[in-house]
Amino acid sequence: MKRVVVTGSNGKIGQMVMDAWRESGAYDVVGLARSEGPYTDILADTSDLDALVQAFAGADAVVHLAGSSAVGSSWEDVLESNIIGLRNVFEAARVAGVPRVVFSSSNHAVGTFEMANSPQIWEIDDPRQIDETSEIMPDSLYGVSKAYGEAMARYYVDHHGLQAVCLRIGGCTGTDSPSAPENLWKPERDAEAGIREARMRMRAVWLSNRDCVHLIERSIDADVRWALVYGISDNPRKLWDIDHAREVLGFQPQDAAPREIFPGVE
Repeated sequence: MKRVVVTGSNGKIGQMVMDAWRESGAYDVVGLARSEGPYTDILADTSDLDALVQAFAGADAVVHLAGSSAVGSSWEDVLESNIIGLRNVFEAARVAGVPRVVFSSSNHAVGTFEMANSPQIWEIDDPRQIDETSEIMPDSLYGVSKAYGEAMARYYVDHHGLQAVCLRIGGCTGTDSPSAPENLWKPERDAEAGIREARMRMRAVWLSNRDCVHLIERSIDADVRWALVYGISDNPRKLWDIDHAREVLGFQPQDAAPREIFPGVE
């Protein structure tokens, strides 16, 4: 059984994978976070390189989810968590001999293209799609920090022999969020201001909990040295390409957002 350390285990996706793997026993999973909680097995901050080296000892993979997650994060926040902390995770993996790091990047590394072309780009018949070869176009300092993380990952692959998978994760809402499809498409919200655009976007970018866990599992287990892929479900409109994730990781999403924005209306 592979030993997998999950940084940021108290976060939304961290809790999701911790719950899934504790239940399934797929991995010997260890949660690392900077605050106490039911998902914290190791209390450590990514600013502490020595603590990370100790925490990563004996691990087969690190799933790096820790960091400032708000799109509007300040420079000070992304500097500490998403730049310095990110470098420490890769360096600690190298020193500890961890062969693979799965890095939670973000669609916001290319988000300006979506911003400049919305809402038309969310239409069901719009042919435009962003893939792993698209130009970096961050929409925020958060997006800049994720593009930096991808570059750092590639550096450690090419110059230090690590394996790395970078996941540009889409709209992974969880089930309780108002933007989750099961809540967003409730009939009583049909007359809500902005609901058409909200549903159009979620139809194009949603990633279900189940598909998110599966994507990360494939990122841990696939026979690949390097990959940069997008993570969304098998939605009727796909703003981001997932064929590459299917090809290099064996990603097989099971879920999809609704096709109709309103009953009988696509």
